[in-house]
Amino acid sequence: MVIQQRIEEKLNAAFSPIYIEVKNESYMHNVPEGSESHFKVTIVSSDFDGQRLIARHRAVNTTLADELKNDIHALAIHTYTENEWLESKGDVPASPACRGGSLFDKKD
Repeated sequence: MVIQQRIEEKLNAAFSPIYIEVKNESYMHNVPEGSESHFKVTIVSSDFDGQRLIARHRAVNTTLADELKNDIHALAIHTYTENEWLESKGDVPASPACRGGSLFDKKD
């Protein structure tokens, strides 16, 4: 849970979120047990007020640049302002099913 904890710490420091959830979804993919390679982030922050979705995602990606470069294979990002979060009633889209394949598969 080292990578998940690092993600949470970095996002908390960068965005002072009202709500944050970092979910390790690696178990849903074809990776070794205990992997930390696929994550879903839900973050609600006043920092997102007045920002377009692409700017929010870029900010999250910039914050997690090292992890994306070295550790994370997939990152689902769900960013909300406080009003958007209240309107959504906390309903976050489900992640898509794994399409198979893995970095650990051997290619002949």
